[in-house]
Amino acid sequence: MVADWRNYTTNLLDLRLLTNMAHFAHRASRIIIGLQVVAVFFYSYGVLAANASDPDRWEPFARELILKMDFPFNISTNSIYTGVTIIQFVHLMLVACGITVINSLLVTLILHDCGQIDILCKWLTKIFSNNVSHVSHESVDETITLRSVIIKHQQIIVFSNNIENVYTYIALMILLSDTLITCCLGFIIVTSIGTPSGGAILIKSVLFYITMNLEVFIYCFAGEYLSAKSKKVGDAAYNSLWYKAQTKNCRMILFLILRAQDRLTITSGKIVDLSLERFTSVIKASASYISVLLAMY
Repeated sequence: MVADWRNYTTNLLDLRLLTNMAHFAHRASRIIIGLQVVAVFFYSYGVLAANASDPDRWEPFARELILKMDFPFNISTNSIYTGVTIIQFVHLMLVACGITVINSLLVTLILHDCGQIDILCKWLTKIFSNNVSHVSHESVDETITLRSVIIKHQQIIVFSNNIENVYTYIALMILLSDTLITCCLGFIIVTSIGTPSGGAILIKSVLFYITMNLEVFIYCFAGEYLSAKSKKVGDAAYNSLWYKAQTKNCRMILFLILRAQDRLTITSGKIVDLSLERFTSVIKASASYISVLLAMY
């Protein structure tokens, strides 16, 4: 990524495209981290609200903790309970921030890679001139050659494969764990409606349920967005005036079109591709499990 930024410091159009992608990644990362932090606040507030609304939990030893834990000592005073609660809240906040940083990094990498694809597509539209009857391997822009286009395409493929190698098993764990978590949270939300403590449960569970679904959506949308962008490389190469080039260059463009048909994607454990269709499958599976639990409840 640093090398790409250095290469486009003299090209204002490419630099503007990279800057727009970086700003969009920054805004997306702030939203992802902000929602997770707010979810932690609401979950903690829901636990404290449940303790305050129940007279049986006014004593320190009877109060519910943010995280269920067994301690080798008794929580007999307000100071001990307050200290344990603060430590658990800080721990939960650090975990939430760590997870969201990983998710934000995926969004940043995917957007950078898609920005490189947009630059490559722009190069392909400029590499052959409408005003030149005999087209050589040089483009209208002297800094863009057929060789540089092919090298750029290979760099995009390598970058996408590196993202795949880093996130494929993370995505697998995210899909499996979030499916189970959303199933259990959905069951808790449905069964808590109409109960005396339903308000506190809804406060700490609804936003948590939304953020878990959002996490799955981020991974699936990233894979879908990368796949859709990678298809544009073949379209841009085909729509260029490659058929007016020299025979050697024409064959190279045809190989690029053929390679672009193998779309780039992110997989879950190298088993299934991440896409919006996969996201709907996860939502359907969670809803099915909730129905089974409600039938058994």
